[in-house]
Amino acid sequence: MTSIRCFAGWVISALTFLAGHGLATPLVAADIAEIPQQAAAASAILEPWQKANTQPIERYLHIVCFTPKDREFPADHQARMTRMLQHIQAFYAAQMERNGFGPKSFGLQLNQNGQVVIHEVRGAKPFADYEKKSGDEIRKECLPLLQKAGINASQETIAIFCNLATWDEQKLTFEHKSPYYAGGTYRSGTAWQLDSPELDTLNLTKKEPMLRDGEYGRISLGRHNSIFIGGMAHELGHAFGLPHCTARPDEAVLGSALMGSGNRTYFEEVRGEGRGSFLTFAHALRLASHPLFCGRQEPQQFKTNLTLKNLRIRAEDHSISVEGNIQGEPPVYGVVAYFDPEGNSDYNATSATAIPTRDGAFKLSSKALTPGQWGTLRLVALHANGATSSQHAQGEMEYSYFVTKAGVPELKAIQTRQVLGPFLAAINNGNMKLAKQEKEKLKVRDAQTIANVLFNTTPPSQTPAEETGKRKESSLTSYRADSAKVGWMQPAFNRLPNASILLECRGEIFAKGIYAHAPAEHVYSLGKKWKQLAGKVGLATGSGGSVIFEIRGDGKTLWKSPIVKADQLVSFQVDVSDVNQLQLVTSPSEDGTYQDWGLWLDPVLSR
Repeated sequence: MTSIRCFAGWVISALTFLAGHGLATPLVAADIAEIPQQAAAASAILEPWQKANTQPIERYLHIVCFTPKDREFPADHQARMTRMLQHIQAFYAAQMERNGFGPKSFGLQLNQNGQVVIHEVRGAKPFADYEKKSGDEIRKECLPLLQKAGINASQETIAIFCNLATWDEQKLTFEHKSPYYAGGTYRSGTAWQLDSPELDTLNLTKKEPMLRDGEYGRISLGRHNSIFIGGMAHELGHAFGLPHCTARPDEAVLGSALMGSGNRTYFEEVRGEGRGSFLTFAHALRLASHPLFCGRQEPQQFKTNLTLKNLRIRAEDHSISVEGNIQGEPPVYGVVAYFDPEGNSDYNATSATAIPTRDGAFKLSSKALTPGQWGTLRLVALHANGATSSQHAQGEMEYSYFVTKAGVPELKAIQTRQVLGPFLAAINNGNMKLAKQEKEKLKVRDAQTIANVLFNTTPPSQTPAEETGKRKESSLTSYRADSAKVGWMQPAFNRLPNASILLECRGEIFAKGIYAHAPAEHVYSLGKKWKQLAGKVGLATGSGGSVIFEIRGDGKTLWKSPIVKADQLVSFQVDVSDVNQLQLVTSPSEDGTYQDWGLWLDPVLSR
């Protein structure tokens, strides 16, 4: 058995092969002009640390082909799979080279005939019993064979190609029900893909025949292959730990970002139909430390620490600038910022990058902002061992902003966070004496209000039904709940139960509210003493989930929200005059409970 590693000689041969078939990606100069300098600066941090703290390894992307028990594997699948995977391997190598990191790519294990080693798995059930959401089930069925081959799937990166497509060569029709998603880190990952007999890099150039795709309609065989082979490259990116993102305006000359819509444009340039797909510098920067790409790995997993100080996020004309001082262990060799406008998940997030100086200083900015929309700024620190950090001692590195129709960013929530920074750090460290001192320094009214609520850690003793005063309105969080259950971490009131603390949603920070990660239920005794409950619901900033909020009175539904997604705020106002027992129910939608950080915000009882 032989193997391919990412050495320069092989990549030169691979690029020569692609060029000979009209498939090489052109090396386009950029303004992007900072890319060579940033790549060199990042490498100057990465390479010495890796030489001293890691060791050379032989790691591969392991390939599994899965078929239901009543189906044979797709025709010629080993030869086709070899062509497709080596094509994608060469694409990544060319893109890493263009971005200044040399021709690095993932390794593939080859047999004596030069073909990719494939682990073939027959499912326990027939074709009819599998569907797109069967990914976890299929993976579990693949694990015994992988273990027998000495592959620990929890410590390796695997791609499972599922034979769950239906291709009619005579009628030229295609449809599939294969899982098609992925996830992973620098330590391990899994990508679920599909295979079908007509998928072959040899077909990328073909404008004919035309076929009928069940999802994309009438398209050419070449475009069909661009979509699904590009989809393979895209999902592998997720298995390597890459999030979605789109091209910045200055990158648009390169084509479509692979981790954005580039999964549908892969090598479309060979048909004269566009510029094709490319890998953004932000993502090449992330892959530069990935063991599959650099061929080195820490003997034992390092504990990751991160310190972020003097962070300043400012609006400058039509841009947002970010600067600060960042230190980490293992050392931070890069900072990536994603500017993600609301809607379209994170596919339309643009990126900006910075390489810290020797003392940890960094600065970056972006003008790629969407007018008239809310957005989320996410900062990610890249560690030299391949790990990433998106939070630090003071909380998550995610921030809400708004861009006016004139394109001017407004940073009210970010400014409040920055003002509260020292106070929040003291709270997180449990230093209440220092927290009090920092609270007394605050001059901004909103920040004072939030700090006063957070500083008061005395739990309420009365239920709403036990209220004896004459207050006409009061926050629901001023009262003790009969019971509180949440789907993740522990119940929390007027704060999040993690280092980010603040109840932030859609660019607004709320002083009072209830943390309710779905599935959650909070029960209060009202004793028919109150007339109305009003407030808002949403998801914590940075959450990508979707939930449904429901208010019940004595078991009867009084109000129910539509599905609430990230960066949405929904108001409610409910008559509770005849209610003895109030239930606030937070439920996951059909996409499951992942990132379902539901919030009941400013819930106020009145009478």
